[in-house]
Amino acid sequence: MLGLLLIYFIGKNYMKLAEQFAKSKWLFAILGVISYYVGTFAGGFIVAIIMAYTNPEFLDNSSDYIWSFIGLPFGIGSTVGLYHILKRSWSKNTQPNVEVIDQY
Repeated sequence: MLGLLLIYFIGKNYMKLAEQFAKSKWLFAILGVISYYVGTFAGGFIVAIIMAYTNPEFLDNSSDYIWSFIGLPFGIGSTVGLYHILKRSWSKNTQPNVEVIDQY
């Protein structure tokens, strides 16, 4: 249930960002969700490699719920990082609206 809520809010925020800069809403909502899963997978993989060398029993005794909570901060971090990169990139590329400037 927590995963579905995260996916909803990630997609919603990426849609708002894409709408603000006149980009494809659904494309960037899906990209945001994909970035969450890639970050979760990469973080879990890195932690699993580290644990395999430091504490091999942890890999055998841990459940799927533990791995979900271990990967959660990595997924959120990758999503937030991509969001800020896109926002900064798009805000640098915006041109001032000449029609609005000419009205004054």
